[in-house]
Amino acid sequence: MSDSYLYAAARTPFGKFSGALAEVRPDDLAAVAVTGALAKTPALDPAEIGDVVWGNANGAGEDNRNVGRMAVLLAGLPTSVPATTVNRLCGSSLDAAIIASRAIETGDVDIVLTGGVESMTRAPWVLPKPSRAFPAADVTAVSTTLGWRLVNQRMPKEWTVSLGEANEQLGDRFSIARERQDAFAARSHNLADDAWNAGFYDDLVVPVVTDRKGTTVTRDEGIRPGSTAEKLAGLKPVFRPDGVITAGNASPLSDGASAVLLGSGEAAARIGTDPVARIAGRGVSALDPQMFGYAPVEAANRALKGAGITWSDVAAVELNEAFAVQSLACVDAWDVDPEIVNAKGGAIALGHPLGASGGRLLGTLAHRLKESGQRWGVAAICIGVGQALAVVLENVSGGNR
Repeated sequence: MSDSYLYAAARTPFGKFSGALAEVRPDDLAAVAVTGALAKTPALDPAEIGDVVWGNANGAGEDNRNVGRMAVLLAGLPTSVPATTVNRLCGSSLDAAIIASRAIETGDVDIVLTGGVESMTRAPWVLPKPSRAFPAADVTAVSTTLGWRLVNQRMPKEWTVSLGEANEQLGDRFSIARERQDAFAARSHNLADDAWNAGFYDDLVVPVVTDRKGTTVTRDEGIRPGSTAEKLAGLKPVFRPDGVITAGNASPLSDGASAVLLGSGEAAARIGTDPVARIAGRGVSALDPQMFGYAPVEAANRALKGAGITWSDVAAVELNEAFAVQSLACVDAWDVDPEIVNAKGGAIALGHPLGASGGRLLGTLAHRLKESGQRWGVAAICIGVGQALAVVLENVSGGNR
């Protein structure tokens, strides 16, 4: 068995729903991320890439027909480079990296490009195909942007509540007050703004040209500098009249793409650079569907066990902020300093384009460890319908392999 390593990561800026990236197709966003990651390893002949594993949660519109392969072709890679697309909803691009790391470790392949994409703006409405032609009644177009759609009536009703209602239930279960959630969300915005201003994201984010006039998006669109819990407290609940979840303490609908280049240790010479981090542990877990926000707790614990370390060893955590309430529930359950969680901002501020978020977490975590020189980090993400994934990274950017 070989080890697998992270060599490079890049992502597009994340745009708001119907915002700056609304006119850009998801396959074009994916191609930008591919090009951005490979630009960091100019010595690598793209023909050496043994496979591409790409994440995408929708697949109902312009991202259909294996968007990973479309990204490879649009990015101008040789047609000999294969690609597949995987769907584990919000965890799709982290799943892509996990799948690739296993392939590398078993010796099936030496170099794999992974990543993911989502354009929630451009997600289409769909009409169910009738079992017989010309239905007599009206047919409803269903949005594929987010959440359950075309639900199988055999599913228990408690499983198919909205994502927001599921997290209202989580808040009830763990007594997580609205004030804590708003404070967490404000922290996310301010840390993200600080990180951008300090240049942290300059090496991770590649610009996207959005039109023929050359309009370019260079920065995440959803960040609100100067956010405070007091300002967020004025927003109305979205899912319950007396609820705690608002548009301010939940991640927004977003557009974007991410890419992560993985390889074996022996591939360093062909890639032309030393690796940044080792994939040291992986974890997957599942709960009742409505409990999805809490699923990262066990996924991360399993990843730590696989890496042979404990929370006391961890210096950095990247936890996807689907909702402030579920993030707080997870952090409360872990034996971890909350200050090391999402120290460069999280999805509440940066955005959560479903298929791209796992790659963002992994790239940000590797970059944080390289910047600090600390050894161990955890990336974790909750996934709709009751699942979660986590990965432990070991910093090897000092050449210690």
